[in-house]
Amino acid sequence: MILQALKEYADRKGDALGAMGYELRPIPFVIVLNEKGDFISLEDTRQNEGKKLIAKVFEIPQSRGRSGKNSCETAFDLWDHYGYVLGYAALKKNVPTVKKQHEAFITQVLDIQKKCPEDAGVKAVLEFLERGDFEKVLSHPSWPECAKIRGCNLTFQLAGETKLVCQSDLVRSYISNRAIKADINNLSEGTCLVTGVKTRLMRLHPNVALVGLTKPSPLCAINDGESPAFSSYGKSQGHNFPVGSSVAIDYAKALNSLLKSPFQKLTINNTTLVFWSQASTSLEKEFLDFFREPPEDDPGRQTDAVRALFKAAENGAYHEDDDATRFYVLGLSPNIARIVVRFWIVDTVAGMAGKIRQHFEDMRIIHGPKGKDFLSLFRLLISTAAQARAENIPPNLAGDTIRSVLQGLPYPQTLLQAAIRRLRAEHTVTHARAALIKTCINRSTRFKNPNIQEELMMSLDENNTNIGYRLGRLFATLEKIQQEANPGINTTIRDKFYGAASGTPVAVFGNLMRLKNHHLSKLENPGRRIFFERLIGGIMDGVHATQGFPPHLNLEDQGRFAIGYYHQMQAFYTKKSNDNELSEKEEGK
Repeated sequence: MILQALKEYADRKGDALGAMGYELRPIPFVIVLNEKGDFISLEDTRQNEGKKLIAKVFEIPQSRGRSGKNSCETAFDLWDHYGYVLGYAALKKNVPTVKKQHEAFITQVLDIQKKCPEDAGVKAVLEFLERGDFEKVLSHPSWPECAKIRGCNLTFQLAGETKLVCQSDLVRSYISNRAIKADINNLSEGTCLVTGVKTRLMRLHPNVALVGLTKPSPLCAINDGESPAFSSYGKSQGHNFPVGSSVAIDYAKALNSLLKSPFQKLTINNTTLVFWSQASTSLEKEFLDFFREPPEDDPGRQTDAVRALFKAAENGAYHEDDDATRFYVLGLSPNIARIVVRFWIVDTVAGMAGKIRQHFEDMRIIHGPKGKDFLSLFRLLISTAAQARAENIPPNLAGDTIRSVLQGLPYPQTLLQAAIRRLRAEHTVTHARAALIKTCINRSTRFKNPNIQEELMMSLDENNTNIGYRLGRLFATLEKIQQEANPGINTTIRDKFYGAASGTPVAVFGNLMRLKNHHLSKLENPGRRIFFERLIGGIMDGVHATQGFPPHLNLEDQGRFAIGYYHQMQAFYTKKSNDNELSEKEEGK
């Protein structure tokens, strides 16, 4: 099913993915030559996108896998990094290796020149390389920028031409025919699993470049084609899962295009998502904006996209043709030299849009004036990581979470555990952590009992009698009393007792309730004392109804404790803000 969907995407995009034997890849710098092979200029193709310089993407001959001690003997066709193209070594210790790389590149160009003897561009490149006078390139004003990029890729263009040398008609014909004939001696006839048509089968599938892999690797492969353990009925390698050669080339080309696309790929931690729809749809264009961190030059992009999604539900924008249009999400992870398929999700565009909309609806929770209505997936996940560092996000958590979002399932228990663990370590119930915990509990409750759509509300729920939620509200109230009794205090009961209060309430709440009386006596405003005493009394009615302070709270009740605390604190600050506004209005009168 995955290969079939990728083949459909390749057919839909057609030449936009590149010709046979070609791929789309960013090339930061282009060496411009005249027809005699003289150096003219070093063109910088990069353009500003926000605060970053992004290289222009070109259609160039497909790269080949390079590994092992002889990897330097494999050069690409009329493009490669500066070690191969110019023999430039960024470090002195790399000089012997770079020399071999440059020799391999000249040999590769010479081979192409023999196959395309009439091509003026290839002749010029060969003249330039054989002359070996690269000082003009290295002294060009653009070279320092090129040298700063580790392994910067270069290619060639003739002065006055719009196409690269590797894109000429003669070179394109040679490269495409070579790709079709590749591995021809090892191809056998058989029925393709994807198309059902009898054709020549691919023995070794093309490589895929996935973030995190040490080298490009095939999506489909059998490691040892000669071992009986890997050979069914005497078949070796790709013949064990028969896929036509043209289909294999197309699906790999489609997947590589998606993995290089800045608009149809999302990488979080060790999981990379690629997504596409059966036909061109608005969801395909907007999907990335729902989950990624908004760019610095357009911080409101995600909020605008989500609001448009909610509006689309009201006007039925996703409930016409999109009901039958399929939407695909493929989750991949690297594993040494292998590609791991983490998940494969197929839904209609309308169904996928509904599940994404439900995710943002579930995540909504009251927040301060500086908070955002909708948080990116990265912002949510990083709130569970130590020191708020992406590399500390628990393994597999990103993939498991987004799969739950897109399939409308309860969020993984590990997500709730990670959020609670951060709370107990840092004693801070942030907007992101509160949103995560609320959603984890609500979706779990809804899955167990569809009649309960929302156990935890968006804001303070005084009718919620859950012991964890009540104790969270009580803890927030006790901290607020302490803060008002001691203005400017640096360390509160939250810093000292949050972990124990949320995990083993009976161990600390007795002392905190006695300490509260001391703090209340320090309040100068009698009305404020009465307010807090009534609030505590109302909360304690629910606590006494459940036989007092429990010896411990389970994981979900610790989550409800956090939400009760967060809701009550937000209510305090919201009420204070409203009171100040009323006072200002009264003074204005």
